[in-house]
Amino acid sequence: MEVLITGSATGLLVVRIPYDRTLIASIKKIPNRRWDLETKVWLLPNDQSHADQLLQVLYETGLFLIPEIIEDEPKEEASFIEQYREALESRHYSPRTLQAYLHWVDRFLKYNKKKNLRQLGENEINAFLTNLATRENVSSSTQNQALAALLFLFRQVFGNPVGELGEVIRAKKPTRLPVVMSRDEVRSVLSNLQGDKRLAAALMYGTGLRLMECLELRIQDIDFSQNEILIRNGKGAKDRSTMLPDSLKAELKKHLAKVKALHDRDRAEGWGSIPMPNALDRKYPNGSTEWSWQWVFPQERRWINSSTGKQGRYHMDPSLLQRAVHEAVLRAGIAKRASCHTFRHSFATHLIENGYDIRTVQELLGHSDVKTTMIYTHVLNRGPSGVRSPADGL
Repeated sequence: MEVLITGSATGLLVVRIPYDRTLIASIKKIPNRRWDLETKVWLLPNDQSHADQLLQVLYETGLFLIPEIIEDEPKEEASFIEQYREALESRHYSPRTLQAYLHWVDRFLKYNKKKNLRQLGENEINAFLTNLATRENVSSSTQNQALAALLFLFRQVFGNPVGELGEVIRAKKPTRLPVVMSRDEVRSVLSNLQGDKRLAAALMYGTGLRLMECLELRIQDIDFSQNEILIRNGKGAKDRSTMLPDSLKAELKKHLAKVKALHDRDRAEGWGSIPMPNALDRKYPNGSTEWSWQWVFPQERRWINSSTGKQGRYHMDPSLLQRAVHEAVLRAGIAKRASCHTFRHSFATHLIENGYDIRTVQELLGHSDVKTTMIYTHVLNRGPSGVRSPADGL
């Protein structure tokens, strides 16, 4: 994989990258960056601060090593990082998990840069995690993610399973209730959305899908005859099924007719292929152009593979739907921190309000432990809203 970084006569950094979701997500972290649609490049201010940020976010993807960052890094440390990345990939960890774990391992190794890497152990892990909690004030989930990344490093790369960690200062885990919209609020938000974004949001509320589960749906995952939606490779690499709302079937069929026309036009122009999961393109050479494998929510413009020159479509970028939902919440005048995931919370809460048992809701959400689903039972106890204030009796 190659990233080309050059300067321009207008005083900007020109960054040309191959199409890759992880790379694009990393570039979007940099402030003041913009995408030039005509030349298909990213443009950044040409100064040292932005150059350093660019190299750092590219390095944190774990896709390659950048000489400017690691030139003073011991060869042994670079070797461990590469082994770590390969160990994660060989176990099919998701790209987001890979990126996060590489970030924490990089920080841990820099935190102990003056020590022999092969002598690191429980004490160093304790010190690093304690520093995160006391000085950086990270959340408990962030600290636990860092710990998981380090345990994987010691077990799979160093070959040294850690023993008892002892007294690690843990970041306090807060007990929070999920943000839930009422039915009227859901209706109001949906009324402020249009087109495929409205349909995607309605599906998330009507089925309990997560954001990426919704956007990664393929045509073959929708079963109109059985009124089911199959979720492939959901969180935790698990498959599950959920209902297909009757109220959305007509709208969904109309939407898929438009997607089919778009796909037929792409194929007529010599393209029409999409990425296949788990190297299935080698098993089914023509599968990437078949209708059943196409995305339910394709992107508007075709992407171009810079190495092969082939064109195809990926699914809608999650940031587009997130932005649309955020703007719809503001237009609806809802004073809640509602997001795409709020539709999932509302789905579960409203099911329990309607009398469905917790095990059914657990299966529909894909939770491994019913304790995770129990958070939504707060609706059964009306709490303060069920108590009449003495001020109302004056």
